[in-house]
Amino acid sequence: MTDWSLRRGTFRRLFHGVYVHRETAVTELVKAAAALLVSPADSAVSHHTAARIWGGVVPEDGRVHVSTTGVRPKVRGIRAHRVKAGGQQCVKLEGVRVTTAVQTFVDLGGDLGLVDLVVLGDSLVTAGQATPEQLIEAADRFRGSGRRVLRRAAGLVRREVDSPMESRTRMLIVLAGLPEPTINHKVRWPNGSVRFRFDLSYPDFALIIEYDGRQHAESDRQWDGDINRREWMDTKGWRIVIVRSRDIYNTPGQTLQRIVAAMRDKGMTVPRLSDEWRLHFPGLPGDLSEPA
Repeated sequence: MTDWSLRRGTFRRLFHGVYVHRETAVTELVKAAAALLVSPADSAVSHHTAARIWGGVVPEDGRVHVSTTGVRPKVRGIRAHRVKAGGQQCVKLEGVRVTTAVQTFVDLGGDLGLVDLVVLGDSLVTAGQATPEQLIEAADRFRGSGRRVLRRAAGLVRREVDSPMESRTRMLIVLAGLPEPTINHKVRWPNGSVRFRFDLSYPDFALIIEYDGRQHAESDRQWDGDINRREWMDTKGWRIVIVRSRDIYNTPGQTLQRIVAAMRDKGMTVPRLSDEWRLHFPGLPGDLSEPA
């Protein structure tokens, strides 16, 4: 390969000295394989990059993460982590050495906060790469820094969570000291097939807390389904509280006010709220962050 062939645009540079053909789809796995080419031989793709490879949801930092027992590579676009020999569980995925999904969850215990860890755990479980029990067991065995947060996060991971924003909505409720809602409650037809699913709910009190993403407004099929479901809810006396992205990131205090009011209207006993939610959902100035 000549310098001219590289400069003419046939190839795309991923890292210094590492190129792919311009028609190659640059997936997380491709970037991972490229990063390992400029890393020590014992390296494995880990942390944020491994999480995304396994279908986990983590904050984006624009780098490929690798772990090694040797000298950490100093390459732009790569963040290297030093680990002890034998300190990580790894597998080969399409020839790329990557930490297992469970190991990745443990590794990120020192990098992510409680809510982001729960989002990661929920998404790994939904992707079929781990179970809540496996995450709890691995967190219990871990003895490194951040183990308390890691263990608590593992204990809050749940099955059947449909989206990261549902995880965040649930965590806002839980960290405020409110009762944890049921996840993915199903209403069935007489033949046993599923008619409706409710993201977060309190079935005994006919109360639903539901995150509404843009797809609900942009998809006619989804919108028609929502109309049918809400008409059914009206006939059965169910109440729904709709939560959107800005309600979680911008005005969490107001969101809690709405949820608490709905709980009381449905006859639920509302405990005194914890202030812990403020540490994880600061909101924006002007939010009414004093839920009654």
